[in-house]
Amino acid sequence: MTPEFVVGFARHAIETTLMISLPMLGIGMIVGITISILQAATQIQEMTLTIVPKIIAIFLALLFSFPWIMEKMVTFTTDLFNNIPNYIG
Repeated sequence: MTPEFVVGFARHAIETTLMISLPMLGIGMIVGITISILQAATQIQEMTLTIVPKIIAIFLALLFSFPWIMEKMVTFTTDLFNNIPNYIG
């Protein structure tokens, strides 16, 4: 294995991880910003008002994007296992 291969493989793994986590992070950010704007407008500074909606939104995003996430993970893992002989040689 060459250093270029290792760097390329690590890059592909990191890109896959970021792509998989993007729906949950995006929804959490949108909900967090929306709640923060509402808190600033109403001057209600309750911490549970921020955390609970984010948890629910992230859970729903995970629930709806789970089939896509599993497809990406299975594809990555299948490619990894199928190419093990190429990685060794």
